[in-house]
Amino acid sequence: MTQAEKELECGGKEKEKERDKEKEQQRGVKRPITPAVIPEATHEQIQTNFVIVINPGSRSVRIGRATDTLPVTVPHVIARRHKQSGQPRHEDPWLIRDGLNKPESNEQRQNGLKMVDQAIWSKKMSNGVRRTPVSAEQARAYNCQIRPAVLDSSSRGKWTNTGHHPPYLVGEEALYVNPSDCYNIHWPIVRGQFNIHSGPGGSMTAVLADLEAIWSHVLQKHLEIPLKDLKHYFRLIIIFFYYRCILLVPNIYNRQHVKEVVNMLLLNMGFSAIIVHQESVCATFGSGLSSACVVDVGDQKTSVCCVEDGVSHRNSRLCLAYGGSDVTRTFFWLLQRAGFPYRDCQLSKRLDCQLLQHLKEIFCHLNQDISGLQDHEFQTRFPEAPALLYQIRLGDEKLQAPMGLFYPTTFGIVGQKMTLLQHRYQGDPEDPHDEHYLLSTQSKQDQSSKSAADRRAGARPVGLEGEMSSQCGFGETSELPRGCGGGVGSGGVMQAEMELGPTQGESLMGAGEAEEPLSGHLSRKTIMSQFESKALGLDKAILHSIDCCASDETKRKMYSSILIVGGGLMFQGAQEFLLHRIINKMPPSFRRLVDNVEVITRPKDMDPRLIMWKGGAVLACLDTTQEMWIHQTEWQRFGVRMLRERAAFVW
Repeated sequence: MTQAEKELECGGKEKEKERDKEKEQQRGVKRPITPAVIPEATHEQIQTNFVIVINPGSRSVRIGRATDTLPVTVPHVIARRHKQSGQPRHEDPWLIRDGLNKPESNEQRQNGLKMVDQAIWSKKMSNGVRRTPVSAEQARAYNCQIRPAVLDSSSRGKWTNTGHHPPYLVGEEALYVNPSDCYNIHWPIVRGQFNIHSGPGGSMTAVLADLEAIWSHVLQKHLEIPLKDLKHYFRLIIIFFYYRCILLVPNIYNRQHVKEVVNMLLLNMGFSAIIVHQESVCATFGSGLSSACVVDVGDQKTSVCCVEDGVSHRNSRLCLAYGGSDVTRTFFWLLQRAGFPYRDCQLSKRLDCQLLQHLKEIFCHLNQDISGLQDHEFQTRFPEAPALLYQIRLGDEKLQAPMGLFYPTTFGIVGQKMTLLQHRYQGDPEDPHDEHYLLSTQSKQDQSSKSAADRRAGARPVGLEGEMSSQCGFGETSELPRGCGGGVGSGGVMQAEMELGPTQGESLMGAGEAEEPLSGHLSRKTIMSQFESKALGLDKAILHSIDCCASDETKRKMYSSILIVGGGLMFQGAQEFLLHRIINKMPPSFRRLVDNVEVITRPKDMDPRLIMWKGGAVLACLDTTQEMWIHQTEWQRFGVRMLRERAAFVW
């Protein structure tokens, strides 16, 4: 039979099938409805110089091509011009936050400082001698007499020129906008989440518009990717449609926020495809580690998560609502106690906040061998003011401020949620086949086995474990101070993320710091709210996260590789200090199992602030990421369902 005859025969069979379908429809036969299948991503060769990696943070955003050695880092801030004259001026706070002006704030701050002083005194220096405490009054007597020396009568600093009335300014230009100009200052991300509030620029739409403006500005000005106004819905579209994007999201993420950002990147900015991945996993890629307990100490939040073979263990995720900015604010409070000679310094001024951040970075440390009073100097260079040189004498203030990360009560924050956990997915109307659907369509065998297990559990007194196991279902974990103890997974990443820790592990608090046992009658929501109100210190959070891992082997891996990223713990002596606290507080049983507890602060001698971005760049080069790309056309057709289908973590 010739090729033409074969094609003719195949065509005839297709026509017969179509005629049979028409006859069945005419006879009223109901045919099964097949759900739309998400098309497989095409495995074309991807040029990494056309892949943009975006790592948005609360204080800075890092953007660059996957082939770049270093990303572009700019302050994550925008100044928007008033639309009407006489409009009241608004500025999002930098170092000031809610919970500081409560009546109990100062008392809590003082109590925290007492615990810090006790910890400093209890740890001996390397020569075996205990530190001699230095009173703030000793430094105050000297600092109160200091008067600044004028270096330059005309300061080199200048306010941003707004004479051409730009609609908005980004990054450093926004920071140096004159307070008398008609501009509002917005920080679109606060503590890893959208900065949504009731004031101007606090709506979801306004935050997304700020993010789009900042990121588009960086792409155009710093990466020289031309943007063209195509006047299509009045939005900026990248004319190079072949550019792709890798977006790094926090370990504990807000699904609605991630969905809106993906929508903005694909449809508004015009990227052809996107990969969404978690910061902790990218940190292991960037550091070259297969498994690690990743500790990201940022400017406004600190996240802890255990990552094993490219999978973030869901039950080990913690987000602490404090970071480097809280250390800066505490340092300012300690400086005031010590008679800070720059007496006009205020937390409400942008440039003063920038100065305080700089002073924290150059003065503060965690090296307990540095003791006694020491003399320092610093300069102030503000627009429309002379450059001044100040002398200052400091003692224990330089060590007390960063110790606040281990004793967060020193920050004086009252009535705020300080420990955040990954809550269960509430569902999305655009994604009908989510975990709730999967739970309701389990096989009868699964349902019957679950019922039998519930009956057996009912024969025992109902405690925490019994109550929680009846609530755990497919795609849900009970993020409690201890693991739920069970869950249903279906292999691969899903199974790995669903592994849960023990219900009752060893105490994390050390001698004399154990918490009261949880009452058996408390509901899951009550237990979670109590846990989230606690301000865990950094060392306790790390121990808790590792304790929530499923197996002793995994815990052993995590103790052997504690990776510190972000810029909030870049203090001299931080590595040795944290290692000492982890070893002293880890469960005694693991001291025998773990050969070597290791704290890594500069893997491959890299800047810890860039490791997560570097991991995103590495991700772009891996062959295994081919099937993770979400294409623009797929997003337009299927929406948020694509994140559940393609994300490398359980959506």
